[in-house]
Amino acid sequence: MSETSSLPTSGTTSSGPDTVGLRLPADGAYVSVLRTLSAGLAARLDFTMDDIEDLRIAVSEAAAMVLDEADEGADLDCEFELGETGMSLSIQAAAAAPSAPDYENFGWQVLATLTADAVIDSSPGSYAVRLTVRTSLSS
Repeated sequence: MSETSSLPTSGTTSSGPDTVGLRLPADGAYVSVLRTLSAGLAARLDFTMDDIEDLRIAVSEAAAMVLDEADEGADLDCEFELGETGMSLSIQAAAAAPSAPDYENFGWQVLATLTADAVIDSSPGSYAVRLTVRTSLSS
Protein backbone atom coordinates (compact mmCIF):
# COMPACT_ATOMS: atom_id res chain seq x y z
CA MET A 1 0.00 0.00 0.00
CA SER A 2 1.34 3.44 -0.84
CA GLU A 3 1.73 6.09 1.80
CA THR A 4 2.15 9.85 1.49
CA SER A 5 3.07 12.44 4.03
CA SER A 6 3.92 16.10 3.97
CA LEU A 7 4.57 19.06 6.15
CA PRO A 8 2.57 22.27 5.85
CA THR A 9 3.04 23.86 2.43
CA SER A 10 2.91 27.51 3.36
CA GLY A 11 6.26 28.25 1.70
CA THR A 12 9.77 28.27 3.01
CA THR A 13 9.77 29.15 6.69
CA SER A 14 12.44 30.24 9.10
CA SER A 15 12.71 26.64 10.27
CA GLY A 16 13.86 25.56 6.79
CA PRO A 17 12.48 24.33 3.51
CA ASP A 18 9.28 22.34 3.18
CA THR A 19 9.69 18.57 2.97
CA VAL A 20 7.36 16.15 1.21
CA GLY A 21 7.68 12.37 1.49
CA LEU A 22 6.23 9.59 -0.62
CA ARG A 23 6.47 5.81 -0.18
CA LEU A 24 5.50 3.53 -3.06
CA PRO A 25 6.03 -0.14 -3.91
CA ALA A 26 9.33 -0.54 -5.76
CA ASP A 27 7.58 -1.38 -9.01
CA GLY A 28 7.84 0.42 -12.33
CA ALA A 29 4.05 0.72 -12.48
CA TYR A 30 4.23 3.41 -9.78
CA VAL A 31 6.94 5.60 -11.31
CA SER A 32 4.29 7.70 -13.08
CA VAL A 33 2.94 8.68 -9.64
CA LEU A 34 6.42 9.83 -8.63
CA ARG A 35 6.86 11.81 -11.87
CA THR A 36 3.46 13.46 -11.41
CA LEU A 37 4.22 14.48 -7.82
CA SER A 38 7.61 15.84 -8.92
CA ALA A 39 5.99 17.91 -11.66
CA GLY A 40 3.32 19.24 -9.29
CA LEU A 41 5.89 20.31 -6.72
CA ALA A 42 8.02 21.94 -9.41
CA ALA A 43 4.98 23.86 -10.69
CA ARG A 44 4.39 25.08 -7.13
CA LEU A 45 7.96 26.45 -7.20
CA ASP A 46 7.22 28.23 -10.51
CA PHE A 47 9.50 26.05 -12.64
CA THR A 48 9.11 26.67 -16.37
CA MET A 49 7.43 24.00 -18.51
CA ASP A 50 10.85 23.01 -19.89
CA ASP A 51 12.28 22.74 -16.35
CA ILE A 52 9.35 20.54 -15.33
CA GLU A 53 9.82 18.24 -18.31
CA ASP A 54 13.56 17.96 -17.58
CA LEU A 55 12.71 17.11 -13.97
CA ARG A 56 10.24 14.40 -15.05
CA ILE A 57 12.95 12.83 -17.24
CA ALA A 58 15.54 13.01 -14.45
CA VAL A 59 13.13 11.44 -11.95
CA SER A 60 12.36 8.63 -14.41
CA GLU A 61 16.06 7.88 -14.87
CA ALA A 62 16.79 8.02 -11.14
CA ALA A 63 13.83 5.78 -10.34
CA ALA A 64 14.91 3.27 -13.00
CA MET A 65 18.38 3.09 -11.44
CA VAL A 66 16.97 2.49 -7.99
CA LEU A 67 14.38 -0.04 -9.18
CA ASP A 68 17.13 -2.06 -10.91
CA GLU A 69 18.85 -2.50 -7.54
CA ALA A 70 15.83 -2.77 -5.21
CA ASP A 71 15.10 -5.98 -3.35
CA GLU A 72 11.92 -7.82 -4.30
CA GLY A 73 9.00 -6.50 -2.28
CA ALA A 74 10.87 -3.36 -1.22
CA ASP A 75 9.41 0.13 -1.05
CA LEU A 76 10.59 3.17 -2.94
CA ASP A 77 11.10 5.95 -0.37
CA CYS A 78 11.15 9.41 -1.85
CA GLU A 79 11.77 12.73 -0.16
CA PHE A 80 11.53 16.20 -1.67
CA GLU A 81 13.03 19.26 -0.01
CA LEU A 82 11.56 22.42 -1.52
CA GLY A 83 13.56 25.64 -1.61
CA GLU A 84 13.02 29.08 -3.11
CA THR A 85 14.82 28.38 -6.39
CA GLY A 86 14.68 24.61 -6.65
CA MET A 87 14.38 21.29 -4.91
CA SER A 88 16.46 18.39 -3.73
CA LEU A 89 15.06 14.91 -3.92
CA SER A 90 16.10 11.48 -2.83
CA ILE A 91 14.83 8.17 -4.19
CA GLN A 92 15.95 5.07 -2.32
CA ALA A 93 15.07 1.44 -1.76
CA ALA A 94 16.33 -1.48 0.27
CA ALA A 95 19.00 -3.39 -1.64
CA ALA A 96 20.83 -6.21 0.12
CA ALA A 97 23.73 -6.30 -2.33
CA PRO A 98 23.62 -3.26 -4.62
CA SER A 99 25.98 -2.90 -7.56
CA ALA A 100 28.60 -0.21 -7.60
CA PRO A 101 27.42 2.99 -9.32
CA ASP A 102 27.99 3.02 -13.08
CA TYR A 103 28.91 6.58 -14.01
CA GLU A 104 29.34 5.65 -17.66
CA ASN A 105 25.78 4.49 -18.40
CA PHE A 106 23.24 6.53 -20.34
CA GLY A 107 20.94 7.08 -17.35
CA TRP A 108 23.73 8.67 -15.35
CA GLN A 109 24.68 10.92 -18.28
CA VAL A 110 21.06 12.12 -18.46
CA LEU A 111 21.05 12.89 -14.71
CA ALA A 112 24.35 14.74 -14.88
CA THR A 113 23.02 16.86 -17.74
CA LEU A 114 19.56 17.66 -16.37
CA THR A 115 20.40 18.36 -12.72
CA ALA A 116 22.49 20.85 -10.77
CA ASP A 117 23.86 17.93 -8.74
CA ALA A 118 23.37 14.16 -8.70
CA VAL A 119 24.81 11.53 -6.37
CA ILE A 120 24.44 7.76 -6.12
CA ASP A 121 24.74 6.15 -2.71
CA SER A 122 25.30 2.42 -3.09
CA SER A 123 25.88 0.87 0.30
CA PRO A 124 24.97 -2.55 1.70
CA GLY A 125 21.28 -2.53 2.51
CA SER A 126 20.33 0.52 0.47
CA TYR A 127 20.59 2.09 -2.97
CA ALA A 128 19.76 5.78 -3.36
CA VAL A 129 19.92 8.49 -5.98
CA ARG A 130 19.90 12.09 -4.79
CA LEU A 131 19.27 15.02 -7.13
CA THR A 132 19.24 18.79 -6.89
CA VAL A 133 17.35 20.73 -9.54
CA ARG A 134 16.85 24.46 -9.93
CA THR A 135 14.47 26.53 -11.97
CA SER A 136 16.08 28.24 -14.96
CA LEU A 137 14.40 31.46 -13.80
CA SER A 138 16.76 31.70 -10.80
CA SER A 139 19.81 32.56 -12.91
